Amino acid sequence: MFNATSARLSAMMFLQFFVWGAWYVTIGNYMAAQGMAGLTHWPYTVNPIAAIIAPFFLGLVADRYFAAEKMLGTLHILGGLIMFAVPLATGTPSLFILLLLLYNMCYMPTLALSNSLAFHNIENQERQFPMIRVFGTIGWIAAGLFIGFVLGQFSGEELPDRTPLPLYTTAIASLVLGAYSFTLPHTPPPAAGQAVTFRSIAGVDAFRLLGSRSFYIFLGCSFLICIPLAAYFSFAPVFVANAVYDQGVSNALVNALPNPSSLMSIGQMSEIAFMLLMPLLFIRLGVKWMLAIGMGAWILRYALFAFGAPDAVFWMVAGGILLHGICYDFFFVTGQIYVDKKSTPAVRGQAQGILVLVIYGLGMFVGAQIAGAIFNRFLDGASMLTLERWQDFWWVPAGFAFLVLVLFMMTFKDDAEGDSL
Repeated sequence: MFNATSARLSAMMFLQFFVWGAWYVTIGNYMAAQGMAGLTHWPYTVNPIAAIIAPFFLGLVADRYFAAEKMLGTLHILGGLIMFAVPLATGTPSLFILLLLLYNMCYMPTLALSNSLAFHNIENQERQFPMIRVFGTIGWIAAGLFIGFVLGQFSGEELPDRTPLPLYTTAIASLVLGAYSFTLPHTPPPAAGQAVTFRSIAGVDAFRLLGSRSFYIFLGCSFLICIPLAAYFSFAPVFVANAVYDQGVSNALVNALPNPSSLMSIGQMSEIAFMLLMPLLFIRLGVKWMLAIGMGAWILRYALFAFGAPDAVFWMVAGGILLHGICYDFFFVTGQIYVDKKSTPAVRGQAQGILVLVIYGLGMFVGAQIAGAIFNRFLDGASMLTLERWQDFWWVPAGFAFLVLVLFMMTFKDDAEGDSL
């Protein structure tokens, strides 16, 4: 089942998420070091703005005029060039954020493109896709470890997360992935020759094809769970830096992983294990329980952060990070497979684009703004939250995730009319 094509697609996934992981986890600590602590939610705002635009780009251009591998390569090369300029704009916050927006407008369409390219070139989604997608997780881990162990050799006494080195790493990796993308299996545009209409550009046809009560509930809950999700991506690395490294916590794991981005990578390590178990778990649990367990893990994660914050209880902080495998795989990877199973080859790119729009676009945009507003309210003019204030902060997304889980369990039906995997 794992052949030469699968190996090439796996390398694509590795680089795709190495690029993302190299800057996404570190940008908050870098901005705080540059005097922009109150703006650390903005990278997690421009990222979803780009995700909102991505489906329209896919519907208008990628699905009609260019093979997926060529569009993937072009976007990554352009994004890499833009990322080289980002650290040069730290003295002008508005320009810094604008450049990040332009970079993300190049990157976010590639999430749907890489998924649709992979699905187009495999035969069994449930069995093959998790085995390919797991290399994306490995790539994210590799980025965190590279920052800690390689870039740490060049950052002196400063944590590498607080230097521009991760941003330059992202730029170089983007160029490498861009060049590699042109060697991937030819994946022609699925809508080549079709008339350009608003319905196709906006993904209306795909939305109608996928439409069912359960699908709409799935999209709604995906949007809602991204609100507490944004709090994790925006502020967990900052919290880990405060609660672990600034407190001088010393144990074998912290000594082995000497910076926040490396420690955060243990979440992706757990993701690998659950990703490999997903084909078996699909059979035993079904889509509803996979999604519900994923949402429940977000509640537990934030509760651990909240309980562990005041006294910097390391095992609680690390436990919350380790839950990432369940948090991400059981909800978001399950959702990608669920959407692909309900779509057809003609609208596969649009369908994945809709998911990017709802999760990484609308959900993360609203979530980042809410999380930023809550964080700044707890910050209340200080340079950083105290550990006691971190506890208050984490209870907010925990409570919201609980409400989303209740809503999902009461309304979603994993029935036999096309909604079960």
